[in-house]
Amino acid sequence: MRFHTQALTFPDSLKLVKRLDLFILRNYLTLFAGTFCISLFVVMMQFLWKYIDDLVGKGLTFDVYLKFFFYVAETLVPMALPLAILLASLISFGNIGERLELLAIKAAGISLFRTLRPLIILNTLFALGSFHFQNKIVPDAQRNLKQMLFSMKAKSPELDIPERVFYDGIEGINLYVQKKDKETGMLYDVVIYNMQDGVSKAHIFLADSAKMITTRDKMHLLLFLYSGEQFENLQSGTLNADNVPYRRETFVEKHFIIDFDTNFNMVDQDNLTTGSAMTKDMNQLVHDIDSLNTYYDSLSIAYTDQMKRGNLSIPHEARLSDYDSVTISMMNYSTKARLKRAEDRHQARLAKDIYTIPSSTLDLDSIYQAMEPQKQHAVIISALQKVTNQQFMADERSREMTYGNKEVRRHEKEFWQKITMSLACLLFFFIGAPLGAIIRKGGLGFPVVVAVIIFIFYYIVNTFGDKAGREGAFPVWFGMWLSTMVLAPLGVFFTVKSNNDSAVFNMDAYVTFWRKLLGIRTKRHITKKEVIIDDPDYQLTAEALEQISQSARSYYSTLSRSNIFGYIAYVATYYIGRKKDATADTISQNLEHIVEVLSNSKDRNILNMLNSLPIMDTHSFRFYRRRRKDLRAIIKYSDKIKDYIYGNIISVQ
Repeated sequence: MRFHTQALTFPDSLKLVKRLDLFILRNYLTLFAGTFCISLFVVMMQFLWKYIDDLVGKGLTFDVYLKFFFYVAETLVPMALPLAILLASLISFGNIGERLELLAIKAAGISLFRTLRPLIILNTLFALGSFHFQNKIVPDAQRNLKQMLFSMKAKSPELDIPERVFYDGIEGINLYVQKKDKETGMLYDVVIYNMQDGVSKAHIFLADSAKMITTRDKMHLLLFLYSGEQFENLQSGTLNADNVPYRRETFVEKHFIIDFDTNFNMVDQDNLTTGSAMTKDMNQLVHDIDSLNTYYDSLSIAYTDQMKRGNLSIPHEARLSDYDSVTISMMNYSTKARLKRAEDRHQARLAKDIYTIPSSTLDLDSIYQAMEPQKQHAVIISALQKVTNQQFMADERSREMTYGNKEVRRHEKEFWQKITMSLACLLFFFIGAPLGAIIRKGGLGFPVVVAVIIFIFYYIVNTFGDKAGREGAFPVWFGMWLSTMVLAPLGVFFTVKSNNDSAVFNMDAYVTFWRKLLGIRTKRHITKKEVIIDDPDYQLTAEALEQISQSARSYYSTLSRSNIFGYIAYVATYYIGRKKDATADTISQNLEHIVEVLSNSKDRNILNMLNSLPIMDTHSFRFYRRRRKDLRAIIKYSDKIKDYIYGNIISVQ
């Protein structure tokens, strides 16, 4: 039979490459559609778990829930997209490798980089789309989501009343509840301050239990109080006046109605999102960062100047030199005279240099002792007040500057996050695709475990950098780029290893490495073969075993058992000096050859004795005592196998 081969022409090879690109894209996009839905669902569940109390039991309509989930999905798309790309690339190339299609592609002379080219272009478009999505769509979604969350929290206040905290969500009423039963809606140990008629006409209610429900029109709240007392002020005026008459009433059950619109109403969006960094695009963030830096820098300079002047400086007063000639010409005579006197005082202070009076030039003790006792007391009180005021102002300004710095870092964090989250799409692709080609395991098993581990590691590093940047431990840009800088070398490593067909995930190689490093023994497992082609030559084998036994005895005699200097010389020669132990290597090679020959034997006794022969590790020169033990075992079982061959096999033949 003849086989005719024909080389592919250039147009044919071009068609083959195009078909390969379509094949790769079709497999990848099919998996990407599924992994994106799964990833988005997972991150949405993580988000919704945080706000589950604001959603359940509110009596909201289906369209409100639909809008809420839609806004949540929009805000979480940038986070779900990198995870979906990582999963899709891992599973896609794992499937191709498991079906040996990747091996066929490489056998055709197509490199891994050429195979990845259509997906590199596709994921670059995904990264650009993610950036545009974060810059244009996510800010609007964040505004709408915040509006929905605040509106939901304002819905059904009877379910939002906290325990052991005064609740002021109802206008004119402060409500305190010691304990709340969420299943029955009962409130226990209730205190109510009803100040809808004014503070001077406050109504105070104490009740053992209460229940609050909404009317059908959802415009009022019905409050049922059980076993309590009511206190009412009977005199209009301040409550701090002495001997204010009041009325006390004890009741078993009391009802009253509170005007409160419990319908779902959207709150004003502008009041919620003003200044929030998450609701701004890149241009707005750059503008606001510059504006905030300018504002707080000028504020810091002003505060520093005020602190430097202190309380002993001469305050500035208006003088003639502060105005231009046109303004001065419009002033009357008295104003000009007053400003002229101020100008003269200013010049006199400049001449005497008393704008800031150094404390070293004043004899404060003498001045204080010359005062009258009452005056001394007044001076001390005044000084304490000034110090207290200065400390209070310093604390307030410190808090204001701290808030300003946090606000600037928050804006910078949002700016860099839009870039790093977009680049994460490419980063996870260059980790997932080569890793899938190396693992060569498809499906939703092992690849999903690997993807989750990588994503969790990325999330931890990204969260650490984010928090460190917001708190000022790192520069914000460094904190936001930290996860990318950590995982980028990993992507390069996997890509290079996959392109070179490296067995980076070959578990046998790692087991062998650790066995050598830790000196773990490897035992023989020789069993009787079902089919034997060549029977061993027992005569030659017995002679070879005799030679191995003699070589082992001779070598063993050179390894002194009790001389420590011999051990030191051995380690220095073969371990530190990296010199090859030729004698041990020769004994090991001859022994393994004999074991291979005798493994074809049908005699089970010989096979059992072969399993007792040690496997010599000729490279682990650290195990000096083990070497001597191995030589003793070789001598012992070589003689036993030789004697058995002479006594039971050769004599019979």
